Amino acid sequence: MATRMKIAILDDYQGVALGLADWASLDAETTVFTEPLAVSGSGSGSVSGSDSHSDSGTDSDAVVRALAGFDVIVAMRERTRFPAEVLEQLGDLRLLVSTGPRNAAIDLAAAQRLGITVCGTGYSAAPTVELTWALILAAARNLPEEAASVRAGGWQVGLGAGLHGKTLGLLGLGRIGSTVARIGQAFGMTAIAWSQNLTAEKAAEHDVRAVTKEELFADSDVLSIHLVLSRRSRGLVGAPELAAMKNTAILVNTSRGPIIDEPALIEALRANRIGKAALDVYATEPLPADHPLRALPNALLTPHIGYVARELYETFYGDAVEDIAAFQAGSPIRVMAPA
Repeated sequence: MATRMKIAILDDYQGVALGLADWASLDAETTVFTEPLAVSGSGSGSVSGSDSHSDSGTDSDAVVRALAGFDVIVAMRERTRFPAEVLEQLGDLRLLVSTGPRNAAIDLAAAQRLGITVCGTGYSAAPTVELTWALILAAARNLPEEAASVRAGGWQVGLGAGLHGKTLGLLGLGRIGSTVARIGQAFGMTAIAWSQNLTAEKAAEHDVRAVTKEELFADSDVLSIHLVLSRRSRGLVGAPELAAMKNTAILVNTSRGPIIDEPALIEALRANRIGKAALDVYATEPLPADHPLRALPNALLTPHIGYVARELYETFYGDAVEDIAAFQAGSPIRVMAPA
């Protein structure tokens, strides 16, 4: 009798994975991990030296101990790193599925060398765009404070800020940044943008004005970050950039935590040099319980939920089941290959 395949589903914090796809169709032994295997950096570090995402503090030994004996691992985007030294110790691993179409936390070259197939899934940026605007609106209108007041028996406690006529700054004008810009324009905002490679012509395609980096930080009433983390973007928003911002400005980050110099941001918020920060991503995730950001009244924080939406999770886990079934049938699909 053939041994049943052993599948590990990682980082299912909400305990929803088994209900969002037909795992039973695989006739496998499935184990769900609802807690992080180890605390890690935001997203995850590039495991091949390209540094396209952030450094990770994941304990490799803890990952190996937890995942020993599994034939298949389903990893949630970049929450857990799989460098060569981890893959080499997972002797039973034959298939590694990552939610999303790419994952810089997996050493694809090492996986190929070790005979481990790596597959991805579909993806949509829509949930991240929607969360970006949820954060902007919540920060501008003081929604956490107002909602807490009503729940406590109180009433109005502050004066919110409108967005019409204000300037929306985009640090990055790719697929997500340009969509965020279009929504801001619907609110009557003027959109400006800067990134290292942005041209005036490209910005104009989205009715956005390309500006200098200095102008972006000085002129934005809301500044939203939409860059891939790289050597060029790591720490790009530092003390000088924060000092150039308006003291009423809202800084929003749904991209990657290390794009912002976190200690510099904490100092700026404590000194009220900017109005608010609305953050979904951090240098260390999950955010430590005693992290100073948690104590700042002008920091609106969410737990990296930009892509945590039912519809996208159904895509992630439904495609993961398809990937595993195709692998079992000898015809892998959505295979990730090293560059």
